[in-house]
Order: sequence, then C-alpha cells, then structure tokens
Amino acid sequence: MLIVGDCNLSDDIRDVCFQCDIKKCKGACCVEGDAGAPLEIDEIGMLEDYIDAIKPYMSESGIEVVESLGVFDYDVEGHFVTPLVNGRECVYVFYEEGIAKCAIEKAWEEKMQPFMKPISCHLYPIRIDHHESFDAINYHKWPICKDALRFGRKNKVHLYQFLRVPLIRKYGKIWYDELLKVIRETSK
Repeated sequence: MLIVGDCNLSDDIRDVCFQCDIKKCKGACCVEGDAGAPLEIDEIGMLEDYIDAIKPYMSESGIEVVESLGVFDYDVEGHFVTPLVNGRECVYVFYEEGIAKCAIEKAWEEKMQPFMKPISCHLYPIRIDHHESFDAINYHKWPICKDALRFGRKNKVHLYQFLRVPLIRKYGKIWYDELLKVIRETSK
C-alpha cells in the first residue's frame, strides 16, 4: 500500500501498466456496467446548472431520461451516479464514429460550460472510496480494459502516469509530486 497525505493507494497504482486504447474498446466503460458513473455532490450542482449547455451534445434517449429522472440517480448502495439509458449506457453518452464519448466533456471542449466531466470518469480505471479520515484509491479491474493493459505494457505507461492530469485535478500538484516521491522510494 502507498500512503500519500490522507490517501491510501493500492500498489496497483504504481505497478499496473495501463493506457486507454479507445479505438479498440470504443468507450465501453461509458456503456457497460450495472450503474452509472459515481458523482460527487458538487458535480450534481454543476450538472443541474449547465444541463441546457450539455443537452445539444446528448442523444435523444439520454435527454428523455434526464428530463424524466433528473441529472443524477442512485446506485444500489444509495450513492449518487449518472443515470442510465435502458439500464445500460450513461445518459451523457453520444457516439462519434462508433466511439462512445461524453456530452459533458464535449460541451466543455466547445467552451459551452466550465465542468469538464465527473472526476470518477476522468480517473477511471481508478475508483475512490471515501472514508471518514482517508480516501482509499484502488484500481478497478475490468475485462473490457484488456486492450488498455496491453497498450500500457507496450508503451511502458503506468496507471499513475496515465492518470497524471486527473490525479492532479482531484488532489493537486503537490500531492501528485509526493506520490511520485513515494513511488520512487517503494519501486522494486
């Protein structure tokens, strides 16, 4: 286990090679699964504030779900998540050349709203479990990411390197620099 500030990170963050290969997986992590992407409370407010700027990039079925259910839902444990269309794909998914993409991120790229996308999506395949005094940061192993594992090994890119930008977005540059120091000290 790696410890950085108030975070306990699994050794996988240091050891696993991973780099998304979107041309092969087609954005399956936005479509597969039994629940939407985890949302933080402030992200729900951002979605509520900017949904009108995001809707032009959404599918009709995604818009219908948001208009009937709202911008968020609950998973079986009662946590906030993005709603799903027909229990499958995230309501914020749209397709471009057969690849699932994020309408929230597209609206951000087009400078239509200031919210990039949920941090849980940006950090995937890392999942964070918030505890009273610390965050547990773990690698979520999922067969749909097998091409990302191959691609990461081929390019010698580790999870902490691949997820540098979202880790800094979540915890800050000083925290990330400390993570690099801990990784150097604990590398085999």
